[in-house]
Amino acid sequence: MYIFWRLLLYFFTFWERLYMKAYIEICKCQGLKLGKDVKVFERVYFGSEPFLIEIGDKTQIAGGTRFVNHGGTTKTIRRLASFEDVRIFGRIKIGKNCTIGSNCVIQQDVEIGDNCILGAGSVLTHSIPDNVVFSGNPARFICSTEQYAESLLDQNTI
Repeated sequence: MYIFWRLLLYFFTFWERLYMKAYIEICKCQGLKLGKDVKVFERVYFGSEPFLIEIGDKTQIAGGTRFVNHGGTTKTIRRLASFEDVRIFGRIKIGKNCTIGSNCVIQQDVEIGDNCILGAGSVLTHSIPDNVVFSGNPARFICSTEQYAESLLDQNTI
């Protein structure tokens, strides 16, 4: 019975990787810009307008992250008189050497600088400069990337 479950897990994992690879290629055909050595893990969603997203070199994006490049609230607004043409669309740009934690939401009109870290579960609604760590809902400044690195060095047990 153990072998059955291991095989099932293997096939499921294989399917997930194949699905994500195909999804990324489709998004790239639709205009998604990915830099070199970008790592995208399982179930990342690039929204309905992937051509509005640009991701820099050596960035990694953890599973469950969602890019929201348009606002769905306009459906309600467009039903009101004289607001039929309201639209909310915006670009999302992520710099080089960034890490986006699991299950983040990145809203439209957001730019993330180089060497940034966005903590797991964060909702990012505004742009952030280079070399910072942001986390939370809504995402807020935590510290600089260098301060975070120093705190990790302090925690080393070796």
